Amino acid sequence: MEKIKVMLVDDEEEFVTTLSERIQRRDFNSSVAFTGEQALQIVDDQVPDVMILDLKMPGIGGMEVLRRVKKAYPKVKVIILTGHGSEKDKKEALSLGAFGYLQKPVQIDELARQIINAHKSGAKDR
Repeated sequence: MEKIKVMLVDDEEEFVTTLSERIQRRDFNSSVAFTGEQALQIVDDQVPDVMILDLKMPGIGGMEVLRRVKKAYPKVKVIILTGHGSEKDKKEALSLGAFGYLQKPVQIDELARQIINAHKSGAKDR
């Protein structure tokens, strides 16, 4: 079985690097982007199955990345993971096509479960 390809997008480099290592131990493939711009470039090269996306980043923010990714690659499942989200953000993200919306700090088990659920739901789209 192929590993689920996960892309983590967050401007907190230490946080996202640690998270990447932790999900790789769970047998996911993982790539990392520290900015919205970087995420959009990487997506064009290697489309992930699931993207874990922070909302608040300098430059292109999470909502805009979500908007562009869903437009260009509708099959990519996007899970928002934010430390600063509001109900309004949650509604907007879900209306733009986010699969899930999680608050930091998140338990790694919960995140892994969400990734698997998102991927399963994506498999039905193919």
